[in-house]
Amino acid sequence: MPVIHVYLWSGRDLKFKEKVIEKVTKAFEELNIPAEAVTIIIHEIPKENWGIAGKPASEKFP
Repeated sequence: MPVIHVYLWSGRDLKFKEKVIEKVTKAFEELNIPAEAVTIIIHEIPKENWGIAGKPASEKFP
């Protein structure tokens, strides 16, 4: 069933990630996909490895 990849800047706490997992799972449940079938993978990317408009995110969002 669905495997959802979520990309976030590094540094979010466990509570935030738990909420993301819960809310994304609920969105798929609303599409009649059972929670047991939903896999969510969170990728944490350092801001210096994430580019926005030609600049590292670490420069745009210190």
